[in-house]
Amino acid sequence: MMKDFKACEVTIDGAVATVTILAPGRLTRGTADLHWELGEAFSLLRGNTDVRVVVLTGQDGQFYKPREKEFYESEAARAYLMNPKGAWQTFTGLIRTHQAMAELEKPIVAKVNGPAIGFGSSLVFACDLIVAVEDAPLVDMHLGMGEVPEGGPAYGIVPGDGGASLVPLFMTPAVAKEYLMLAQRWTAAELAEHKIINYAVPADQLDAKVDDLVARLLKRPSYALAWTKRVINRPIVDRLNMTLDAGAAYEMINFLQLDRSNWVDPTTL
Repeated sequence: MMKDFKACEVTIDGAVATVTILAPGRLTRGTADLHWELGEAFSLLRGNTDVRVVVLTGQDGQFYKPREKEFYESEAARAYLMNPKGAWQTFTGLIRTHQAMAELEKPIVAKVNGPAIGFGSSLVFACDLIVAVEDAPLVDMHLGMGEVPEGGPAYGIVPGDGGASLVPLFMTPAVAKEYLMLAQRWTAAELAEHKIINYAVPADQLDAKVDDLVARLLKRPSYALAWTKRVINRPIVDRLNMTLDAGAAYEMINFLQLDRSNWVDPTTL
């Protein structure tokens, strides 16, 4: 039996677990709980020997969108980003999430049912197979400067939630830098055309495509599939060990700089 979470839902149907990200707009404390709970959820699923495949998806027609830019200038955001307990939960939570996803001996299928922005983009690239609605935008909004319509802060911060660690594994260095440094926006169809993700499909075909991949994965021997992921993911685990702590630390420093500047004209930081 999985525990109840506040920021995500975990359901298990036979050998398949589905982790559903609750829309951040419904969360009263930003994403601190989500970062922490996803790490815990994937850790628990790692220990569940009945589960063989995990599907990660979102709700309300979105995989994951950040809060509106006004939220990032609010006292609510300041309260958990500047408070040591909140910062610990946020940044340690995202590290635990990526470590748990990379180490989990079960394939994780990203079922991208809508925009995957910021941390959502990082989560997509943390998965093993990626299927997305063809018009779903993917963008890392950390350096978007308020130009990303789906949300995110109006100031620039380090993409320390996994983007700077994982995106360069999927794209050439120049393309990865454009994606991260300029918040370049691409649709799932464009990413699939360039073989950066596995599939981009019409919305009414998303369920069927994911179900087909899951069924095919379940036909493979469990031990062989688990060990194959472990071998393939060794370089990813090494990459996370080398870079994720630094990215998270730099992003946390950015927020502390903003607090010291009283959030006035932080774009120059």
